[in-house]
Amino acid sequence: MTLPSFMDAYRPVVRGTEHMVSAGHYLAANAANEILLAGGNAIDAGVAGGLVLGVVQSELVNVAGVAPIMIYLAEQKEVVTIAGLGGWPALANLEFFQRECAGEIPESILRTVVPAAPAAWIKALRLYGRMSFGEIASSAIRYARNGFVMYPLMAELLHEKEEKYARFQSNRKIYLPDGRPPAVGDMFVQTDLGRSLQYMADEERVALSHGATRDGGLDAAHDAFYRGDIAKSIVDYHIQQGGLLRHNDLAAFDAPLEPAVCSQFNGIDVYACGPWTQGPIMLQCLQLLKGFDLQGMGHNSAEYIHTITEAFKLAAADRERYYGDPNFVDVPIDALLSDGYADLRRSLIDTANASPEMPAAGDPVHNLAFEGHGGQIAPKDDSDYPLDTSYLCVIDGAGNIFSATPSDTSYDTEVIPGTGLCPSSRGSQYWVEEGHPSNVASGKRGRLTPNPAIAIKSEEFALPLGTPGGDVQCQAMIQTLLNISEFGMNTQAAVEAPRFAGFSFPNSFMPHAYLPGRLYLEGQLGDRALRKTLSRLGHDVENWRSWDWKAGAMCIIRQNLKTGVLEAGADPRRACYAIGH
Repeated sequence: MTLPSFMDAYRPVVRGTEHMVSAGHYLAANAANEILLAGGNAIDAGVAGGLVLGVVQSELVNVAGVAPIMIYLAEQKEVVTIAGLGGWPALANLEFFQRECAGEIPESILRTVVPAAPAAWIKALRLYGRMSFGEIASSAIRYARNGFVMYPLMAELLHEKEEKYARFQSNRKIYLPDGRPPAVGDMFVQTDLGRSLQYMADEERVALSHGATRDGGLDAAHDAFYRGDIAKSIVDYHIQQGGLLRHNDLAAFDAPLEPAVCSQFNGIDVYACGPWTQGPIMLQCLQLLKGFDLQGMGHNSAEYIHTITEAFKLAAADRERYYGDPNFVDVPIDALLSDGYADLRRSLIDTANASPEMPAAGDPVHNLAFEGHGGQIAPKDDSDYPLDTSYLCVIDGAGNIFSATPSDTSYDTEVIPGTGLCPSSRGSQYWVEEGHPSNVASGKRGRLTPNPAIAIKSEEFALPLGTPGGDVQCQAMIQTLLNISEFGMNTQAAVEAPRFAGFSFPNSFMPHAYLPGRLYLEGQLGDRALRKTLSRLGHDVENWRSWDWKAGAMCIIRQNLKTGVLEAGADPRRACYAIGH
């Protein structure tokens, strides 16, 4: 359908000159905007919005979950990352899950890794923000304590996961009030969660009243979670229920600063978090795509979809072979992102035939297109693909950028009674397998799917972007960036454009389903000839419905570096919204 001339997209593009927010929920966008209007910077606003996401999307994002963060510091012209991902408790090891859990990581508190989001948010405030934790957390506390109006997607997901929530008494009490999931329009209250956040703010306030500096106050808020009453409640419950988390695991944790990784695509510097996330797969895929005339193929043509899908398969093979915690495994990230290695791997893309499965990984260190021991994996189906997470980004008046992808669910692990918190169940993204780079080990971080990004083209634009969606994330991010860079779409049109995603690699979540050749197309890509051509090329084509929330929920902001004009896009596939001035 052709849009009328007066319309930029189905939703209006939000434009401004002072500041801009785009977030996975409208209440989070509003909270971040209020902080900016009160004098906070992008980091203050981003943390405020991130905490709200943990309340208003608590089926997909947990206040005690993960929160990988990227920040662009405009004055220094530098991108930094905060590794908002905790490792396994000290008591965890591969042998435990092989012996006690039949080689699985079951849905329970046994999935718990050290919760990192609170430390990451506070680290961002301490290093780069201006305001106190109490000021930043006020909206999240209000929405938890007083409630918010239930909206369609959350209501749908709570209904879909009703049996999972019912397994645990503490989860059931919150998410199935009156014995049923809340309906659209109901007020949804999380009193205990509000109390936990208020306790952190109160501990900060007491420290400040006794003469502590701003940093000292933030330390008190951090310690309230990791060493105070919240930590005690978490650990006591783990001890009672056979969990693995202990006081030392929490007390010793702080979210570290880690370098961003970067590669260039057609003059754009694209930044991602390191291989403790899946972020570099986006960069690897773009490296491969540099060798193709994507514009000449035509947007979402069969050739275009085929080429991007095949490039992503090659990058996914390397993700499976190499990505993991750099503190535990040697990840040859520079070699993986090198032009020479991309040239070798690009030659493996057959424009006339789809790879029927995930290819073998390459060997970037020895400059080999294929690594010797291959990559064959037995197919494994699982219709319950986890697609959790949310995202938000902020650009302030000084040009600072905040980009974060908080996550963690509340249906596959237990709420700690009295806290409203599900300490991170990110153990779901590990392997109980000798030799796998993301296998279980004491203190080890896994290969996290949530991965914020920032793209900067010198003298032209700066653009934070991200989405929920598990293994769909980087595929949606690549397509959205290409919509802008190669096809000139505005930000809203770029996030609204129909998407596709392949699953011809092991899913990052337990039980690591693997669907060789599978390619999903959104319903808007409904042309029979297109699907027939892709099938003829060898893709196992399946349908998503039109505007399917499983295709991601992109949020982006584009700042014109010449004029200063800000332009945001927010995905209508979920409850995303943008706001600015």
